[in-house]
Amino acid sequence: MTSQAADGPDTVVASRRSKITAEREREFFDAVLDQIRESGYESVTMEGVAASTRCSKSTLYRQWKTKPQFVAAALRANRRVRFAGIDTGSLAEDLRQAARTAGEWSGKDTKLLQALGPAVTADHELAQALREALVFPETAALQEMLARGVARGEVRADHPALDYLPAMMFGVLRIRPVLCGQYADGDYLTGFVEAIVLPALGLTDVT
Repeated sequence: MTSQAADGPDTVVASRRSKITAEREREFFDAVLDQIRESGYESVTMEGVAASTRCSKSTLYRQWKTKPQFVAAALRANRRVRFAGIDTGSLAEDLRQAARTAGEWSGKDTKLLQALGPAVTADHELAQALREALVFPETAALQEMLARGVARGEVRADHPALDYLPAMMFGVLRIRPVLCGQYADGDYLTGFVEAIVLPALGLTDVT
């Protein structure tokens, strides 16, 4: 019996996977997400990603059995928390800063969300990966901002708008391209916070 056979199939798979470095894996993940943004989820194939990254398609299939698994892994690896670390000591200023920060990446992430929209309705794993990568971290950071504002007495804990604020922020990011053909940049989002979010929280007199 060979050593590979003695080790079993799981060890063989782990050995094969170890051949892909972290840097190479990042290339694959960046390539598939960029292609989804540019061409849409349905147009992207494992073969196309393999060609663009100059690898064999068997390399991708060995590591990720299907396109949804591959894209889900890429989304999870691409997880960023853009709102993390925003803490100015003022809820109103935190929200303004969050708006400016969101404006810096809204085009790239909104395009990805739009491109994946139809696919996530049909694939639970893909939908969960999308939420974990782009939604949950930012929602948690927003909720931390709100909790600090409540603790400082800037807004009451039972204010009804608190539960809707993440939906307000993410909603305007998604809907502006549909309404205007433009992504929500920093100026637009800051104006939205000033005109809609702060009044909803009763923070209109805060500068």
